[in-house]
Amino acid sequence: MRDVDRALTQSPMQQIRDALPGLNAAMARVAQLVLDHPQEVGRAPITRLAEQAGTSPATVTRLAVLLGYDGYPALRAAIAEENGRDAQAAWESDIGRMISPDDPADQVLTTLAGTQANAMRVALGAIDLPTATRVADAIAAAGRIHLFGEWGDSIAMQELHLRLLRIGRPCWFHSGRQESQVVASLLGAGDVALTLSRSGNDPVAEDFLGRAREHGARTVLITGVAGTPLERVADEVLLTGTPNGSAWTDYFGGRTSDVLAASLLFVLVAQRSADSLERAFTGGAHPDARDRPPPSRK
Repeated sequence: MRDVDRALTQSPMQQIRDALPGLNAAMARVAQLVLDHPQEVGRAPITRLAEQAGTSPATVTRLAVLLGYDGYPALRAAIAEENGRDAQAAWESDIGRMISPDDPADQVLTTLAGTQANAMRVALGAIDLPTATRVADAIAAAGRIHLFGEWGDSIAMQELHLRLLRIGRPCWFHSGRQESQVVASLLGAGDVALTLSRSGNDPVAEDFLGRAREHGARTVLITGVAGTPLERVADEVLLTGTPNGSAWTDYFGGRTSDVLAASLLFVLVAQRSADSLERAFTGGAHPDARDRPPPSRK
């Protein structure tokens, strides 16, 4: 294969890495500078690169030709193109394709709001209200309520934990394997074990629900995907309709569905715990209760 053909088909950064051991000292300094700072080199003129490497522009040109390019401009363009592809690929694998690095703030806001709205619409069609009602009945009557969630799945569970405590429900939250194994083994009839796993494929959550079920607790799963292994150990499955995705925007949309399902359960439980709610706000359990006047005794 001709050098020019090789330059058109191979990664310029890999070409430089391969050539580096056989370069003279001046070319080696240029090559190492390119490897260390590809973004800057992709925008730098030949004089600046030569100055930073402590050599001449002619040396930079000779390196480019040695690698199979017509000159430094062609090498610089190849480096910039490769670096751009790598940066775009990294962005898409993390943030996703719905938002680009150059989008203005108003467009980013609109995209995020649209993502949330779409997740809400999907959840409205997916959440089974009879199931949610049965779960709320169980939580309202439970002697103990243990919630489990890991990483991103834990956010909605932690909020539900705080909300249930706020209305006087005996509730705990757990996120680790060892802790979840211990508490699941302590549950029994009349207790509730609830986990959120958007993917429905979490061995730790499966173990938590399985152990709790073996000891007689009612097990509940909130998930975005139907027909997953976790359903086998769940007495009740509350489907949100939003599965895990490959990018952050997918997780962002899924979190909206998670929070909606958890908030629905909280309000339904609160409706069934009116007395506890009144005591929380008038008897000192709520942090603002000390600022409220005592109830009228008329």
